[in-house]
Formats: sequence, structure tokens, C-alpha cells
Amino acid sequence: MPLGSDRNTPVRTGELLHLPVAANAKIYAGALVALNTGGYAVPGSTTTGLKAAGRAEEQADNTGGADGARWVTVRRGVFKFANSGTDPVGQAHVLGDCYIVDDQTVAATDGTGTRSRAGKVLGVEADGVWVEIR
Repeated sequence: MPLGSDRNTPVRTGELLHLPVAANAKIYAGALVALNTGGYAVPGSTTTGLKAAGRAEEQADNTGGADGARWVTVRRGVFKFANSGTDPVGQAHVLGDCYIVDDQTVAATDGTGTRSRAGKVLGVEADGVWVEIR
């Protein structure tokens, strides 16, 4: 039903997410964070079916805990992650996708279907890859 009067609609910028952490997961501050198929935050890893969420703003240790027993704040944006030594992202990949290797490393390819998408490559430097995670 359409509005009949003014409405104070709540707003979020979408820059910060507060996500439940997966059972037995430990996420370090600064880590590339993804959501598993159940929708819980996990550290980035070579796994299919993950959805890149952003960078952890703090450490969240859910070791020994059930899904959602701990929460982590994740920032979305553009971050510099390490470049894979065996499947490096190069200048030709700028504005293309890169893929999650672990919680600090990205690669040029999906590793023949073994890696999930990290985000869009915005730059490549000697010490890392700028990745947009939105």
C-alpha cells in the first residue's frame, strides 16, 4: 500500500556489516571475510560457494562456538590484499574479477573451479592487489 503521509525511513550506508560468525571459525582483524553457504562469516579460503563480504574490522574467535555465537564487523570497500605467487593477478586483470585463495590472498583465476570470487581488481602494485568488495 503506498504512503499516505511522510515516513522516517531507516537508513544504512552499507559500508559496515555486522555478521554472525560460523561455528568454530576464527577471523583475524584485517582478514578477507566471506559468507559460507549458510550465510555465516568465515575467513576467506580456497572453497567454492563463498560470497566475499569485505575486511574484518576486529578479530572474532568463535572456536568451540555454534553458528552465530559470535559476531564480526566487516567493512565493504576497496582493500589491498596479497597477490598469489602461483596464479598472480596482473595489470591485464584490472576491472576484471579476482578470486579468494585465503584470508589475505587473491588470485587471477578460479583455480579450475576451486575458488570463489573475491571482487573487482582496481589496481595491481608490487606489494598487493587493490580489490573492490561491494
